Amino acid sequence: MSQLTVGIDVGGTFTDVVCYDQVSHSIRVAKIPTTSEDQSRGCVHALHSLGASSSAIKTIVHGTTVATNAIIERKGVVCGLITTRGFRDTLELGRRTRPHAWGLTGSFEPLISRNLRVEVSERMDADGNILIALDESEVLEAIATLLENGAESLIIHFMHSYLNPEHEQRCARIARASWPNPYITLGSQVLREIREFERVSTATLNGYVQPIMARYLSRLNEELSAFDFDNELLVMQGNGGMMSAGVASEQAVQTVMSGPAAGAIASARLAA
Repeated sequence: MSQLTVGIDVGGTFTDVVCYDQVSHSIRVAKIPTTSEDQSRGCVHALHSLGASSSAIKTIVHGTTVATNAIIERKGVVCGLITTRGFRDTLELGRRTRPHAWGLTGSFEPLISRNLRVEVSERMDADGNILIALDESEVLEAIATLLENGAESLIIHFMHSYLNPEHEQRCARIARASWPNPYITLGSQVLREIREFERVSTATLNGYVQPIMARYLSRLNEELSAFDFDNELLVMQGNGGMMSAGVASEQAVQTVMSGPAAGAIASARLAA
C-alpha cells in the first residue's frame, strides 16, 4: 500500500503540490490556479488533481505566503501594544539608519499607531530582578483603552522579559479575562532574546498576522477533514524547519519567508 508524503505550496498565482510515495519512491506533481478568495480550497483541489487517496497520505507539509503577503501588503489586523513605561516609541525608534545624515525624520511607519501603544508601570533590571512591580490597575486601563480603539490583537512587551517573563505572563493572565479572542502575543514567547526592538518588532509582526493565519489554518483543517485526511499537517517555517498547524496558529511570524527557505532546502537536496 502507498505511503505518501505531500508537499503543498500556495503562491499568489499557482498552487503547487508534490507527492512522494515512500514505497515505490515515485514522485507526482501538479499545478493548479490558486483560489485567491480562499487558499485552503485550492490545497484540497490540488490533492484531488493528483488522484491521491486520503488514507494513503501520511503527512502533508504546507508552505504558505499568507503571513508574508499580509505584512508586505499591510493587510494585517489592528494591534494594540502594552509596554514598559518609557518605551512606547521603541517600534518607531528601532535601529534604523537615517536617509539623510542630519535628518530627524524618516518614512518608516510602524505597524501599530501611537494611540494603540500604551505604557504601564513595571520594570525588571538587566538581571531579571523586579525593580517596579506590575501595576495591575494600569493594565486594566490599558486593555480598556485598546479595545475602545478597535484593537483585535494584543502584544505585551516588557523590558528584560527574556530573562524574567513574570510580568508579561501576569499581564497576559489579566488580559485574557476581558480580551474577546485568543490573539495575545508575548515578546518573551516569540523571541526570548536580548534587545528590546528586535523582541517587540517580532512580537508585533506575530500579533499582526496571527488572526489571519489562525483563521486560514482552521479553514484548511476543515477542508482536509472533508477530504477525510486526519493525519499530520505540518507548516513550513522561515528557518527551514516545520511545525504543527496548532503551533503555526499561535506563532504565525515563524512562517514568514518560509517559501524561499523551503526552495533553498529543496535545491540543496536535489544538488547533493
